[in-house]
Amino acid sequence: MILPIVAYGDPVLKKKAKKIDKDYPKLDALIANMWDTMYNAYGVGLAAPQVGLPIRLFVIDASPFAEDDDLTEEEKKQLKNFKKVFINATIVEEEGDEWAFSEGCLSIPDVREDIFRKPQITIEYLDENLEEHREVFSGLAARVVQHEYDHIEGILFTDKLSNLKKRLIKGRLSKISAGKIKVDYTMRFPEGKKGR
Repeated sequence: MILPIVAYGDPVLKKKAKKIDKDYPKLDALIANMWDTMYNAYGVGLAAPQVGLPIRLFVIDASPFAEDDDLTEEEKKQLKNFKKVFINATIVEEEGDEWAFSEGCLSIPDVREDIFRKPQITIEYLDENLEEHREVFSGLAARVVQHEYDHIEGILFTDKLSNLKKRLIKGRLSKISAGKIKVDYTMRFPEGKKGR
């Protein structure tokens, strides 16, 4: 089932999400719905707060990036089968010199900005079977994980912009909050409007 994606300005996007346990109701159905919602919106990641749930859950399928000609063969290989569910994730280490990459977000349509992030992370998480993992990701894989991880920490990519950049996009962000945008997926706007 495709869920409406919560738009910029909704308070749920600014809340630090709570951990869940094995008794979380209908977890399998929620994960399936999040995949459907993400693919319907042509995204590569989706966090539970983006569908209105302040819980520590996000899904990623970064395989579309594997087609990028600018990547090394090693990076393409890492991204080709990168499809994962992250539950109760904690980034335990970020390493390297920050690098910029143009990021966007399904909750903030038609806004893209260069965001600086560390190139390598170590993360601990549970998968969809609630099995524990500790993994190291680098490059674009690390960046996508960091972006979605920020969502469960109540952080949006626009929060990482300079004050000048924030002022420059303020009007566009206000239009998104008010639902005065056209998107080709279902959204829920802070003022209670639904749109497509």
